[in-house]
Amino acid sequence: MSSTATTSPEGDSDHHVHSREYGGGGEAAGAVMADVLSKGREACYKARDAFYTCVEKHADKKPTEIATMGLLYPADCKKSRANFVNSCRPSWVKHFDRQYSAKKRVQRLLDGGDDRRGPISLPQPYTFKQ
Repeated sequence: MSSTATTSPEGDSDHHVHSREYGGGGEAAGAVMADVLSKGREACYKARDAFYTCVEKHADKKPTEIATMGLLYPADCKKSRANFVNSCRPSWVKHFDRQYSAKKRVQRLLDGGDDRRGPISLPQPYTFKQ
């Protein structure tokens, strides 16, 4: 954001005047972006749900495509991913990818084998050579 300081006739400077820049979208300063309105959010959520449903549906296929936050997904979901990215703000896409990855990581840890549950077994002294 660029900041402009104005000076009053008395010489006081006003540092609270800011102009908003939204990536050159051409909107007037202070205008509400369409994607944060109810219809824009709903379209984003539908695209997000369609993409993650596709990822779950094709979970048995090898993920070959890379999304943000290290999320991997199968090539079959490219179209729904493109729709998701075009329907949502980039920061939202990143947030949803991070949220989905964290959820899957926790689920993998909970569903994993017995070796990942319970107390940590530390190596015993007799396992080291003296």
